[in-house]
Amino acid sequence: MDNRFTDIIQLIKQSRANAIKAVNAELINLYWNIGEYISNKIKLSEWGDSVVTELAKFIQTHEPQIKGFSDKNLWRMKQFYETYKDFPKLSPLVREISWTNNLLIFSRCKTIEEKEFYLKLVKQENYNKRELDRQISASLFERTMIGNSKLSTALRESNQDIANTFKDSYVFEFLNLSEPHNESDLQRGLVKQMKKFILELGKDFLFIGQEYKLQVGNSDFYIDLLFYHRGLQCLVAFELKADKFKPDHLGQLNFYLEALDRDVKKSNENPSIGVLLCKDKDSEVVEYALSRSLSQTMVSKYKTQLPDKKLLKQKLHELFENEADEK
Repeated sequence: MDNRFTDIIQLIKQSRANAIKAVNAELINLYWNIGEYISNKIKLSEWGDSVVTELAKFIQTHEPQIKGFSDKNLWRMKQFYETYKDFPKLSPLVREISWTNNLLIFSRCKTIEEKEFYLKLVKQENYNKRELDRQISASLFERTMIGNSKLSTALRESNQDIANTFKDSYVFEFLNLSEPHNESDLQRGLVKQMKKFILELGKDFLFIGQEYKLQVGNSDFYIDLLFYHRGLQCLVAFELKADKFKPDHLGQLNFYLEALDRDVKKSNENPSIGVLLCKDKDSEVVEYALSRSLSQTMVSKYKTQLPDKKLLKQKLHELFENEADEK
């Protein structure tokens, strides 16, 4: 890089970082205020549990462009406020990390001391969701307390870029922007091509969403592709894995189907279907995931109207061959 212009590059990067931090702080402040409002209304018996659901539906109906205010997320805001309202010294800290990281901390950490530890850690290390989740799962707080030691030099040197730290789907929803995709460019391209292929089949598939967000407890999950099938009158989730088939893949897909049936499926619709597509260098695997509650008649009906496995395997093979040819 031309040394004459490095100062300008740094100015641009610093301003971008400041802007991202400011937007995130405003989002967290909004969630805090909404959580406080709901908490007080319920405490004063002015609102019952059903009112929060009504509020979520009201926002969706009257302001459909506003995202991130489902009933589950509204309850999370209430929990967030109630978790920290009696600890004013932590209030500034929660506004300096992403909402997704806040969710991980206040839902997974048991004591306020542990929450404070990870709040400070995320602020210091600029951790993204994956790294924070890994450190919590590895019991970093307990190990640090037992050892009565400070964070290691190696840990301090593992800083993430601040732009990636705040690349949170909630920030993008707040700004009414398209969500960033977390998967690799290869995965993203394959999912996009598979979406086009499914729609070209013309078998009653209606596209609902790519990277469709599911909220389960205090965690968010994303389905690669979600369709509605008019003939079967059910949701159809497609998961594409660019690696060898593992039983865990089906377990994950079945988990998604349970969440879809509980939170997304309408009462007049049939149980959701999952289609798992796996491809490694040697083979293609296509598996259907169907609800155990389905009768054999319904299972047969589902399979006759779903895309043929051989056809899906062939398309999967073509997608990867095309990807290899372009490299």
